[in-house]
Amino acid sequence: MVSAQVHPEREPGLNGFVLPDIDPDLCRDLAADLTQARFGAESVRAAWGVAADDAIARGLRSPADRALGDRHDPLAVLARLFVLGMPQSAAAVDSALPRLGADGLVRLALAERDGSTVRPTALVRPQSFTDSHGDGRWWIASDLDEAALQGPLREDHVLGVGGASLTLAGLQLPTPAGRALDLGSGCGIQALRVRRAADGVVATDISARAVWFTRLNARLNGVDGIETRGGSLFEPVAGEQFDRIVSNPPFVITPRAADVPAYEYRDGGMVGDDLVAAFVTGVGEHLAPGGVAQLLGNWETRAGRDGLDRVRDWVEASPVPLDAWVVEREALDPLSYAELWIRDGGTLPGASGFARLIDAWLDDFTARDVSEVGFGYLLLRRPLAGEPTLRRFERIPHALEGRATLGGHLADALAMHDLLVDVDDAELTASVLLVAPDVTEARHHMPGAEAPTVIELRQGGGYGRSLSVDPALAALVGACDADLPLGSLIDAIAQLLEVDAVELRADLLPRVRELLFTGFLSIARG
Repeated sequence: MVSAQVHPEREPGLNGFVLPDIDPDLCRDLAADLTQARFGAESVRAAWGVAADDAIARGLRSPADRALGDRHDPLAVLARLFVLGMPQSAAAVDSALPRLGADGLVRLALAERDGSTVRPTALVRPQSFTDSHGDGRWWIASDLDEAALQGPLREDHVLGVGGASLTLAGLQLPTPAGRALDLGSGCGIQALRVRRAADGVVATDISARAVWFTRLNARLNGVDGIETRGGSLFEPVAGEQFDRIVSNPPFVITPRAADVPAYEYRDGGMVGDDLVAAFVTGVGEHLAPGGVAQLLGNWETRAGRDGLDRVRDWVEASPVPLDAWVVEREALDPLSYAELWIRDGGTLPGASGFARLIDAWLDDFTARDVSEVGFGYLLLRRPLAGEPTLRRFERIPHALEGRATLGGHLADALAMHDLLVDVDDAELTASVLLVAPDVTEARHHMPGAEAPTVIELRQGGGYGRSLSVDPALAALVGACDADLPLGSLIDAIAQLLEVDAVELRADLLPRVRELLFTGFLSIARG
């Protein structure tokens, strides 16, 4: 059963309606109707084409509607109603949802009826994905977007599945876990995803609307074991510990100024990056030994102190010692950051109030002497025993297209780190290594030159790293074919290059450890 701690009669309205109890029978009827109509991400995309599908992400509905033309089959009706947020006739909805019907949709609080017209009060968009557990498909309900509302969002808007949601979902470790926590659940996409690896999930959010949507989406998709609770940060789980914590928190830095919209889905109500700092310093006591927390976040470069160094300070300030692996994916100057999030709220350049909002954001950043805002991924782990052994703060700014599921790579890297902690150099040199199948080598030569000026190792999977290496390391990686021990390979390369074998070993072994952690190499046997 999906349970909840929030009482619907006390909850705020959904687009003006009181949030009702969620009838599981109505959810099952809706799911059966959506299945019968083949209402899936691939079929909807095929119905109106890739260009129109991309336009929807930019807030443009008309290309998709035009592509459907005069189609009134169930897929077309549901796509207009639930993806585009467009009213449909009651007769068409009854035909598209033969079990649930228009009246059932109203009872689920997903639509209102105005005579013969059904108007959606929420979106229900299909999502397809692949992870280490296999292929999956969900329908995710959320609030109407700007295109459907034909105006700016409400401050209590519950966001659907966006780019950040998909990023965190793909980063989630696929390894089994006991109890999990989704902190700041929003529409519930992370809770659904982590439930595939965890025995049970507690999903929390300060927004009663978000709690309602999380509960609805769990029931709509037939996912049990998700308990919902209302409250801020760790308040709803005081005194509890979890094996896995995931969070796409409201990390967007928003000025605490009058007339600046404070959207609940992105603004945690704190100054600057204090919310992410509070998460990092507070999560340790809620992690069971060996437990892992994963989240997205922003951090400021203040008064010349680098943002990643400030994140390191937060980790060090945790009363519970934590392993940390933090990756900064991009950084924006204050003006670019302000423009990004003002546009996200539906206020565009030239619109009334745009310049005022820009000034409010810039004044806020100036007050803290902020020169840059970083965005990235945080992985924090409570050691099973002893002191932390992983402290990794890095920048990976290159594009990661086609790498929507990095969770498996992160899990492999953590396992390799733990293995290498207990492997000394003598044991490592006795190991037999294998180069990963996705690793390629590129050599760059000056015209007419025999020796390369640059040798690069490139990774097809994982974070898609590209490393400049010297001839000795390139030769070593090329020779790692699961045949000879590492020590024998280094000795042979030293002889070939006419260098001291002991010195070469001291130079290469730390770099081999890095290549093992990042997935360029693996241990075949040792």
